[in-house]
Amino acid sequence: MSGETITIKGQDGEFSGYLAKPKSGKGPGIVVIQEIFGVNKVMRDLTDWLAGEGYVALCPDLFWRIEPGVDITDKTDAEWKKAFDLMGAFNIDHGIADIAATIKTLRPMTTGKVGAVGYCLGGHLAYLTACRTDADASVGYYGVNIQTRLDESRDIRKPLILHIAEKDEFVNAGAQQEIVDELRDNRLVTIYQYPEQNHAFARVGGAHYDKAAADEANARTLAFFKTNLG
Repeated sequence: MSGETITIKGQDGEFSGYLAKPKSGKGPGIVVIQEIFGVNKVMRDLTDWLAGEGYVALCPDLFWRIEPGVDITDKTDAEWKKAFDLMGAFNIDHGIADIAATIKTLRPMTTGKVGAVGYCLGGHLAYLTACRTDADASVGYYGVNIQTRLDESRDIRKPLILHIAEKDEFVNAGAQQEIVDELRDNRLVTIYQYPEQNHAFARVGGAHYDKAAADEANARTLAFFKTNLG
């Protein structure tokens, strides 16, 4: 399955997104929120995977204000440096505004409901998508720095899953405990913890990829979207 590049109209300008549709051409929508490596093959493959599961999936270029069209891997030190530089220059609030614009663009292409799923930086943004947008359901994989914005959890109105890697090199045990303590009693939030997993355990081809854990997390994600998006 292959997708296409479309233009998304945001509040500050236009930016691109990678769109993939199911064979039927219709279904609920899912916004796929990038890692720090841009809309690369990993993100396009995830978007295609969700389309194969019956969703109209759209992955927006959230680095467009800094450098449009970033498409790098996690394979070299130079690419990691660039990725961290991009993350350092990235404005979270602008990113959420762009996700809201992406939801608005995607919804008319769907059967009505639109969810979101994000990884790494995108996991943080998926959490904020649940807090700040009209997404119908959100999923965050190993989100970084969620503990710094837990005060926003009061604004969660729709279901949210957080997949937490307990050995995450970028989210220490204390930060993970803050997240769990703050959100465990929120009936809209489900937290899954993966005791032996490191950051990006679901990134196919990544240094910490674990197929069994990734398959488990992905099955939970698909069941969640089936329940909440129809």
